Amino acid sequence: MMADIPGKTNLSIGEIIMLPVRFAMGLIDFPLRWLQRTTGIGGMATFFLLPNMLIFGIFVLLPFFINFAYSMTGGTALFLPDRNFVGMGQYSRLVDCSNYLDPNSCAEDTFWTAVGNTGWFVVLQVTLMIGFSLVTALILNRDLMARSFWRAMFFFPVLLSPVVVGLIWKWILQRQGLLNFGLYGFGFEPYAWLNDRNWSFAATVGVSIWAHMGFYTLILLAGLQAIPKDLYEAAEMDGTRPTRAFLRITLPLLAPNLLVVIVLVLIRAVQIFDEVYVLTGGGPGTSTLYLTQYIYETGFATQLRNPGLAAAASILMGVVLVVLTLLQLGLSRSSEKNGGRK
Repeated sequence: MMADIPGKTNLSIGEIIMLPVRFAMGLIDFPLRWLQRTTGIGGMATFFLLPNMLIFGIFVLLPFFINFAYSMTGGTALFLPDRNFVGMGQYSRLVDCSNYLDPNSCAEDTFWTAVGNTGWFVVLQVTLMIGFSLVTALILNRDLMARSFWRAMFFFPVLLSPVVVGLIWKWILQRQGLLNFGLYGFGFEPYAWLNDRNWSFAATVGVSIWAHMGFYTLILLAGLQAIPKDLYEAAEMDGTRPTRAFLRITLPLLAPNLLVVIVLVLIRAVQIFDEVYVLTGGGPGTSTLYLTQYIYETGFATQLRNPGLAAAASILMGVVLVVLTLLQLGLSRSSEKNGGRK
């Protein structure tokens, strides 16, 4: 071993640590070389992709097909062999409505209440999330004092568990919470914020933005830093106003990052569950009952559980997400083509 390292009498700590790694790599080197000679480059690619595809098949594709099978069955039994085949009955029950704008006219009124709440939540949360994230990224991209500190502060909530986020804000917003304690000092009476339908809904939107904005800000900030500063200097020399420079330089070059953020925010908003379930539990009443919580409660939490109905609702939610994502990608490609023609 000493002869392999000319001019050295002692091995460094790093070399000692690397010895097991080199030994292990030497063991797998021969079979990998043999596999490459036998199957070629294509076979090597398949070999390295196979574990990933296996995991994807077991934990994504297989549950999807099982879920679809559940959606075609009825009854309260949990195990699939014990359930009755009902075909499209669960889907028919979900979409059976006289007026889709009035949940009370639907056979499954709770489902459409959750759909309506989720729709409003998505519209508000996605719009505000993108707006706040973009403004924050623009501010953090400037030469600020203690810029790294502020970037870390905005990203810190992302590191917290959604359950912790829900518990923190529940402690702040409950009747005996921190917010009422501060308002009481100014002479205001305590108010049950989470027992008010409007305030509880607003709280779920605000808490979700606070918890996840840092992640999307980071994506947009990376896009802003990739824009060459020469473009802004040239625009300034031409006397271009900052607003026009933002519309003509920043937004077009930031479009790929914005598309990623829009898709991620939309998917996250439709699937909102953790922090809302801890914060309000879907209440008061059904004012903050969202689609994912409806699926969970229908399939597992209620006494008369209906896994088939929950599975059908989750399939419909997945289809809507796929359609919305494809529409966004299509609009993005269309705008890129139109921009290229100009």
